[in-house]
Amino acid sequence: MNLSIKLSAGLLLMLNLCMSASGQVLKLNDKGYLETRGVNVMVYSNPFSAVFYDEKRSGIDIVHHGVLTVTNGGVRLNETPEQWDLVPEMQSRNVNEKTGEFDVRLYYKEYDFASQIKVTPKDKGFLICVYLDKPLPESTVGKACFNLEFLPSAYWNHSYIADGKPLYFPRYAGYDTGLRPLADKALQVNNLITSDLRGRDEFTVVKPLVEANRLVFAPDEPTRMVTVTSETPLQLYDGRIVAQNGWFVVHSFLPAGKTGKVLEWYVEPNSVKDWVREPVIGFSQVGYTPDRAKETVIESDPNDVPGSVVNVWKVAEDGSETLIKAAPVTKWGKYLRYDYLKADFSDVKEPGIYYLEYKGQKTNIFPIREDIYKIVWYPTSDVWFPEQMDHMTVREGYRLWHNAPHLDDALQAPINTPHFDNFEQGSELHSPYQPGEYIEGFDKGGWFDAGDFDIESGSHASTIMSFVNLWDEFHPDRDETMIDEENKFVNIHFADGKPDLLQQIEHGVYPLLNMIEKIGHGCRGINHATLYQYNRLDEPSTITDNKLGTGDERWLFTYSNPNLEYQFCSALAATARVLKDFNPELSARCLAAALKIWNDNSSNQMYRGMSYTAAFQLYLATGDKNYVKGMEESLLESLKPRSGMPAMFSRMRLGGVGSALQAAPYMSKDFVEKLRPYAIEYKETLDELFKNNPYGVMSVYGDGWGSTGMVVSQGINAYYVHKYFPDIVTKDDVYRCADFIFGNHPFSNLSFVTGVGVSPKKVNYGNNRADFSFIAGALVPGLLLLQPDYIECKDDWPFFWGQNEATIGGNSQYMLFGAILANLK
Repeated sequence: MNLSIKLSAGLLLMLNLCMSASGQVLKLNDKGYLETRGVNVMVYSNPFSAVFYDEKRSGIDIVHHGVLTVTNGGVRLNETPEQWDLVPEMQSRNVNEKTGEFDVRLYYKEYDFASQIKVTPKDKGFLICVYLDKPLPESTVGKACFNLEFLPSAYWNHSYIADGKPLYFPRYAGYDTGLRPLADKALQVNNLITSDLRGRDEFTVVKPLVEANRLVFAPDEPTRMVTVTSETPLQLYDGRIVAQNGWFVVHSFLPAGKTGKVLEWYVEPNSVKDWVREPVIGFSQVGYTPDRAKETVIESDPNDVPGSVVNVWKVAEDGSETLIKAAPVTKWGKYLRYDYLKADFSDVKEPGIYYLEYKGQKTNIFPIREDIYKIVWYPTSDVWFPEQMDHMTVREGYRLWHNAPHLDDALQAPINTPHFDNFEQGSELHSPYQPGEYIEGFDKGGWFDAGDFDIESGSHASTIMSFVNLWDEFHPDRDETMIDEENKFVNIHFADGKPDLLQQIEHGVYPLLNMIEKIGHGCRGINHATLYQYNRLDEPSTITDNKLGTGDERWLFTYSNPNLEYQFCSALAATARVLKDFNPELSARCLAAALKIWNDNSSNQMYRGMSYTAAFQLYLATGDKNYVKGMEESLLESLKPRSGMPAMFSRMRLGGVGSALQAAPYMSKDFVEKLRPYAIEYKETLDELFKNNPYGVMSVYGDGWGSTGMVVSQGINAYYVHKYFPDIVTKDDVYRCADFIFGNHPFSNLSFVTGVGVSPKKVNYGNNRADFSFIAGALVPGLLLLQPDYIECKDDWPFFWGQNEATIGGNSQYMLFGAILANLK
């Protein structure tokens, strides 16, 4: 290339960038945030979490050309905040509707430290000003700062400019660090600490990548370009050095000994002129059976001009493509921030490979065939659950998922122990053991609850019940895993002649049974003793040394409540029944434990409603009809509406129709017909859902945790009602939930189950999340709301647990739902 061509190309690039960089003023919209084309600035619409602290979706947030890329704008006590660092309490938030100015007051009670933030639209961006009524407390000098955090996956592969110096964002964290005395470290929650100091009185601090007064992020990418300027020096840090879920942090220290306005930044997110978000064409990545309803829901930018048709193309064996149908587009309406359109292609029935095209945008392919759902639950059964098995070495081909962990379980948790992840012992032990005393038998069985490595007893009980329901409904004898309890070894894709489902029930019940036999009642669960053990990523077998008496053992939290007791009773009685022939000795122990719980709690009338499932499972296990006396009447009574009941709870009430029908074979002959009026009302409720959202599901998104669990439950309930009342609830009422899970949903059209479908989620919040990978068969929570109207489920950043963390409870429900789909006729 000659010089003139180089200059012309460079000039053209600069002209394109200048044309892309549009100057549009931010204005306060009717939803309470600042907005211009492609830029939304939320100011403390989302306060920091009081339970999980720094979730990287709080404070000042910027949704930039359709993606949350900037967050956590606020006064902090650390240059590179971790999840477990202290977060401020928002004491007040006021908005001037005329000027668009936000006034937020924050407070750290641990330091008696108050601050005020004002955010004001200015020119093409906004000012951030920090005010102090009193000088910084001495204990916060050198700690107190203002931070704004930038999503690494949105900025790696891009450049930044610091006071004219050209630089680029690193793909992986690797820069200078230093050590400071531990006395200088800001407090973390409950006075815990995330670092394994190995007895040293120093901690790691990250040094800035650069210091400047003007930072320009991604000048090479107009949709991500943000400029930050200040007379106070700006430091740019890579928070991933101290925690893999850290972000790039722009930071300024607050000065000591000053009051009034102590800091001012100007932030200018670039706005691309006439930018329009690309439509999301929703469809099932798994595909469709020939005769069922088929519908695409299209998420469309309100600034876009809707298309008139969705073209359905078929791909032949020789690669040629044929237009099969031009499906007319209809408008559904607005939901949150986008418009939604629909197109029906139910009459496309011939088996084959297809894709959809809307306004020139093509989806990936999907199949149509009769047995399309046969394998959708296999990865969860074959890979995800075996990988989650605690106290076992787990192999898969050449891969070692993990060696046997936690063989030194467990010690009695001490009293008055505020812990983490909602674990807490309280002021009483409720245990025959003393704090720190070893309790035998907990080095066997159980699953890692989710992306962490604790044992959650309630989740275990609900998981066992889902597995029992799956066994009762379909008796799947699938055998793809060798599970050797005696030698603590699992080999994935290696049959051992035993049904995997029964082996999983057997493995999961051991910790519950041991709690009853050793402690005398159900217990909260088992968790790590320290936060630096709990936050561990990767292979878990070295979190403890697997030796007794060294002080690194996990703790058993022994407090309980009647609700948990009845969950234990149900799970143990159900296990006793299904394992009666498979493992008679374990079955007998489980039944004895279930009966003990029932007898110990028989006088507790407050929780009587929660005892119905336990009583029913005891009846099935023993044949004693005394357990189900009056149950039929109670089930019918529970479905009756109550005066003043909110609509949401009324819908939940009707979800009980499916649960009641599971008991139908054991009730009177006319029990099913007594349920018909409720089935009709339930169907009306299902149809009403299409007025609430274009997908016809109970919940499209969650606030704190995504909604896929609710959608799966909706599909399971619809199946049981369809099974008994096919004239009322149709198969398509079940399939609509499957479509949502597999890709017909907002934000993207990826399948929410890793490894399932043509284009599934590529990351999830599993124990291998630091590798930006996934464990096959993980149903992620899905879409999460950033108030007031932005929902997302990121696939380039696995560290949002509310979007990407799979749980044993959710995945066991999904396995049941997957088997329902495979057997739906």
